[in-house]
Amino acid sequence: MAAQSLTHAQHVRLLRIAREAIYHHVSRGRRPPVTESDPALLQPLGCFVSLHVGDRLRGCIGTFDDATPLVENVSRMAVSAASEDPRFAPLRMDEVPKIDIELTVLGPLVPARAEEVEVGRHGVLISRKRARGTLLPQVAVQHGWTREEFLAQTCQKAGLDSEDWRLPDTSIQVFEADVFSESALREAR
Repeated sequence: MAAQSLTHAQHVRLLRIAREAIYHHVSRGRRPPVTESDPALLQPLGCFVSLHVGDRLRGCIGTFDDATPLVENVSRMAVSAASEDPRFAPLRMDEVPKIDIELTVLGPLVPARAEEVEVGRHGVLISRKRARGTLLPQVAVQHGWTREEFLAQTCQKAGLDSEDWRLPDTSIQVFEADVFSESALREAR
């Protein structure tokens, strides 16, 4: 099942919510409240927020939580990407104007066999015992990975052996996503 496709105006609104959340958190130590009337943005959907400075990742955090309104998930994940990604120091105020925000709005998770994973279409969540790892659909495309490389990299992100996706007790789930960023919207104008 495909991720919901949002309009250009809805993309702009979600990116604005993310940027305001990051700005307020970094400058004031708290997230602003989110008020929204658009029913599409109030739907319970998961999302990931990725922050880039140039070609360099600066933070990425997300949630598969599909019980919380999308606008709230975007706001929370934006702050988390800016301040809680363990791979990076918290974002500084002088970095806020330099970041490019990319949002990935998630469709539902669907169980899949390895041969059903489509690079460029699917994101992947691999689980085995207590280990879990996910990679977004755009990651495999950016790196030019094959299906097998995508599955192996997702296993490694989960802390598993790169071949564990082949084991019968490993769960593979896929999802589709609506991916958009501030820089892509600027380029489209």
